[in-house]
Amino acid sequence: MTFDSLPDLSRRRVLTAGAGAAALGMAASLNATPMPAVGTKDAIVQIRNATILVDYAGVRFLIDPMFADKGAYPGFPGSAMSHLRNPLVPLPFPVADLAAADAVIVTHTHIDHWDDAAQKMLPKAMPIFVQNATDAATIRGQGFTDVRIMTAETLFMEVLLSRTGGHHGAGPVLRAVPTLDPVSGVVFRHAAHKTVYVVGDTIWDTAVAQAITAYRPEVIVLNAGYAQWVDLGPILMGPQGVLSVHRAAPTAQLIATHMEAINHCVLSRADLAAFAKKEGFDHRLSIPADGESVSI
Repeated sequence: MTFDSLPDLSRRRVLTAGAGAAALGMAASLNATPMPAVGTKDAIVQIRNATILVDYAGVRFLIDPMFADKGAYPGFPGSAMSHLRNPLVPLPFPVADLAAADAVIVTHTHIDHWDDAAQKMLPKAMPIFVQNATDAATIRGQGFTDVRIMTAETLFMEVLLSRTGGHHGAGPVLRAVPTLDPVSGVVFRHAAHKTVYVVGDTIWDTAVAQAITAYRPEVIVLNAGYAQWVDLGPILMGPQGVLSVHRAAPTAQLIATHMEAINHCVLSRADLAAFAKKEGFDHRLSIPADGESVSI
């Protein structure tokens, strides 16, 4: 997919992104509000970009921490709107609150999922779950002492974690930018709680379909910002990918994340909401703002 084939609303967002990013970032991180405490109810807390908290079975998991200040990093070269600096917006909560999680899950080590700031600010003894031995070696090399490789069945504090696969784009973009893969997702299971599937940085493909069939998740968290590599197409799900997930799991609660915070994510929350309403599944889709919690 190229820029010209993007939906009209998303193309307009690309063209006006410079002003839009400035508006999104008006709130200062100094004004961040306190993090809600882990409660008796399960929830997904949208932090920023793909950084979320999964409060599940009394355990707080921090997923893909990116702690940098607004504008700390250059845009990704070769991707849409690469003139913008990342992240586009500040964190909604103090880092100290985020770092108080019970464990971290790093689905892959791209800078918008595991950045220098997170590496410096997280406790070195924090349990960190990763997708493979390569990422484990990288994170151990950064000084972390409790790094664990997720498998099909990894138990942590009575929560069963299952690593899932995916692809960070289709063939042309993966051949041009082979470092995009590998990526992973994770399924959370507990006998007394709903099954939750955090899909990770992937397009809709057979790996996602197989995970839905195998685990039958009741809640699915989707990285849905429709990130684009110039002339090579999407590296994340967009509207059609989200619709495909809904069709594969029509009764599941969908939650969209990884939106409006990184330069190449061209799909806005408003555009995705309008698409879901048009296609008749808006009652199944939550699109939380940064700092918002969604009960599951």
